[in-house]
Amino acid sequence: MSKKIGFIGCGNMAKAIIKGVLNSNIFLGEDIIVSDINLEMLEKTKLEMGIEITLDNKVVSKNADYIVLSIKPNMYEKIIQEIKEDIKEKTIVITIAAGITREKAESNFGKKVKLVRVMPNTPALVGEGMSALCPNDMISKEELKEVEDIFNSFGKTEIMEEKYMNAVTALTGSSPAIVYSFIEALADAAVLKGLPRDKAYKLASQAVLGSAKMVLETGRHPGELKDAVCSPGGTTIEAMFSLEKNGFRGVVMESFVKCVDKADEMSK
Repeated sequence: MSKKIGFIGCGNMAKAIIKGVLNSNIFLGEDIIVSDINLEMLEKTKLEMGIEITLDNKVVSKNADYIVLSIKPNMYEKIIQEIKEDIKEKTIVITIAAGITREKAESNFGKKVKLVRVMPNTPALVGEGMSALCPNDMISKEELKEVEDIFNSFGKTEIMEEKYMNAVTALTGSSPAIVYSFIEALADAAVLKGLPRDKAYKLASQAVLGSAKMVLETGRHPGELKDAVCSPGGTTIEAMFSLEKNGFRGVVMESFVKCVDKADEMSK
């Protein structure tokens, strides 16, 4: 792309997206500009990724064709008030914060802007991100394709309606933390049974990665794939019995519901 992309905020998600677009050659370092109040973090990111940096959010808003608001939800109103006069008619604003609806973001601008609400996740850092995109009616098909290309450069995308976005926050945005905890628990159990910790983490992580890939690439129902591993009277069905007896799926579902409820609360 011969356009510039800007990030207001240089946290983990911003760096994940930047790494993704750089690795996929969607943007060059000279086409990326990032602002933040933390100069040390900015300078470190510049050294690592070869991007432009600034302490002034207005420099980003005046020069970028795409502006990613990679800031905490409670900072949105303040930052939008700061940059709203600099947003050009063709500028595409991308929000990535949990609980920030399109309506809430648009009301802070006080005018119609081209806006895409996106819920990405941190596996973007390794090219396996999952991003849900929700454009407003100012975004054309061509512009939406451009935003899709950005987020497809480090994973997969799905176009979603606004009403589903808080559930998506739990399903893709927050779920990596649950998966990491699951991997850690598997590895801890392996260590308990005598495996070296470094090998336990590697084995557990690859098992999770391979299992997810089986679901995606075979198109088979997860329950069907689970059944195929559970031999009659075998070790795996014994493990499944223990999980079910202790409410494994119910606990996972409850954690999801709690996450969505929190996102709903933040959206008000």
